[in-house]
Amino acid sequence: MQDNTMLWENTLQEIAIQTSKANFNTWFKNTLIIKNDQGSIVIGVPNEFVKEWLLTKYHKVILKALRDRDELVRVVEYVITKPEQAIQQQKQIQKQKEENPNELPLIEISINKEDNLNPKYTFDTFVIGPFNELAYSASQAIISRPTAYNPLFVYGGTGLGKTHLIQAVGNAYKQKHPGVKVFYVTSEQFSMDYINAVQTNKINSFKEKHRKYDLLIMDDIQFLSGKEKTQEELFHVFNTLYDNNKQILFSSDKHPHFIQGLEDRLRSRFSAGMVVDISQPDYESRFAILKTKAERQRLNIHPKSLEYIANHVQGNIRELEGALNTVMCQIHLKQKQLSQQEIQSLIKTTGKSKKNISIKEIIKLIAEFYNLEEETLYEKTRRKEVVRSRQIAMYILREDFNISYPLIGRKMGGKDHTTVMHSCLKIKGELKNDPEINNEIEKIRSLLSI
Repeated sequence: MQDNTMLWENTLQEIAIQTSKANFNTWFKNTLIIKNDQGSIVIGVPNEFVKEWLLTKYHKVILKALRDRDELVRVVEYVITKPEQAIQQQKQIQKQKEENPNELPLIEISINKEDNLNPKYTFDTFVIGPFNELAYSASQAIISRPTAYNPLFVYGGTGLGKTHLIQAVGNAYKQKHPGVKVFYVTSEQFSMDYINAVQTNKINSFKEKHRKYDLLIMDDIQFLSGKEKTQEELFHVFNTLYDNNKQILFSSDKHPHFIQGLEDRLRSRFSAGMVVDISQPDYESRFAILKTKAERQRLNIHPKSLEYIANHVQGNIRELEGALNTVMCQIHLKQKQLSQQEIQSLIKTTGKSKKNISIKEIIKLIAEFYNLEEETLYEKTRRKEVVRSRQIAMYILREDFNISYPLIGRKMGGKDHTTVMHSCLKIKGELKNDPEINNEIEKIRSLLSI
């Protein structure tokens, strides 16, 4: 688990991307986390005015940014603290940086305010594996051949590297095409800017601003759910850019078909280009990510320790980084390498326990459940009972184990990823009206202990 200082510093980096420099300095200066009690965060603020403003204007942004970095965060409260306390905290942070220049450095906020891109997000630091290779390939295609896939829609769970990928696209796009206009924005910020433009009678300026770019990148599109007016404005922005052959790139935590409260016309446009997913990394990818992070920070950690972390922290990339940071903090404090037992103890308290089961074992169990030979689920056949069992297997692999569509396709007889997507959508649709299939899937889950 990150300490409070690191958690808040990392959170502020994300918030800085979404706000102007003036607003950031006005509302977030001299703020700090003064308490973190099992996911209940208390943020110290300098006065009542800042407290009220953060609560009414930035609370959702703060809560999301904190949860992105620590999934245990449940609630956020704000209390007034003496300015001296915040100043003292900042002095302590600076002192720690000066005294320990090699200790897990907090990355400085260095956002380019012209395009909102963070230069730390590059492909040089992006680890490629089976869990994200399709998304990576598609991103390279639009960098080399603008509008090769337009729009490109990347989706996946929290902490899997979507923001890194789409911002890396922006940075690489600028490098390859000098003079182009690129802009990165979160959907939350887009919505806030739209509301402010309406309130201040600057809607024309807002329209002109977002229609001038050669590449528009919008993060976390799911937060436009239910915001009808903002969706309407995005629809018009999309059409203008698309009609003028400008590249559009979106990210979301789910496929556009599954975003509730989204207009059908937007859903249709999001799906018209290429939709790719990023799933949870496999063991080899987790190890590569840890090794890359350790080398970048020049951390002296034994490869066996990295292997253990990669084996036992099977969540998202952020969880991996958190586990690595926890181990490194202990190494720094003790001024020596940790024993395997010490690392195991740390990971048990910070990692999430997940059932270790292979794709082949899952498919075999499902085949047995339906009294079929395992091999039949891989065969090209239109037998109704086989097709249905195969679709259910694909659905469970995707929904419960977050396996990528391309990998599921490869493991199930070389099926195309679009076939897998269709199968998952079909089962998801049937679940709404068919209690029998609901019952079957629940029984399979109980056999898998999930």
